[in-house]
Order: sequence, then structure tokens, then C-alpha cells
Amino acid sequence: MDMRGYQRYREESLNTMTQGELLLLLYDELVKRLRQADLEMGKQNYENFEKAVDRAVEIIHYLSDTLDHRYPISGNLSRLYEYFCYELSRVKAGRNQEELMRVTRMVSELRDSFRQAEKTSGEH
Repeated sequence: MDMRGYQRYREESLNTMTQGELLLLLYDELVKRLRQADLEMGKQNYENFEKAVDRAVEIIHYLSDTLDHRYPISGNLSRLYEYFCYELSRVKAGRNQEELMRVTRMVSELRDSFRQAEKTSGEH
């Protein structure tokens, strides 16, 4: 398989995505990492658990860094992202699976809200 062709395809796909589609891609990856952390914690593979949590936190920081503060919702999202990072630091330190699942549900609900908004905006 020609990896250069695949790489070009991926780059072109990313370059043609709307901002909403890119945002959903990030949220999908965030939820994936949180679920991966849950699975790794269940297997007591704490090294991979911590890597998955760390990657989730990196994604949240990126989401926070890219907020457009001209919109009032950005302040609310910024505080929510701070909360997620705080809770994930507690999850990582205490290996608290229940709290991890709570954060995962909240992130999933937020992603679903953005997905619905993307659908609605595409209909107009």
C-alpha cells in the first residue's frame, strides 16, 4: 500500500472538513480516549490508562485553546473544559472509575449537542 497516497487523502479530507466537522472529530477522539481509559483501568493496565487520560486532557486543552472568545458561550465552555481537566486529574490520581464514567457521559452529551447543532446548521 502506498502510504504517501493515504497520507495525502487524509490531509485532503481534513482540509475539506467544516469547522463543525473538525470539532466533532475532536470530540469523537476525546470520547474514544475516555472509553479506552475505562477499559485499561478495568484490565488494571494503569500505564495505558494514564496515557489515555493524558491524551484526553491534551484534547480538552486544544479545544479550550481554540475557543473564539467573541461568543458568550466560549466562557461557559472554557469553565467546563477546566472542570473536565480537574476531574480527570482526580480520576488519574485516584483511579476512580465511577468519576471517569461520569465525565465520559458529560463529554458524550456535549458532543451530541454539537452534533445536533451541526446537523441543524447544515439544514439551513
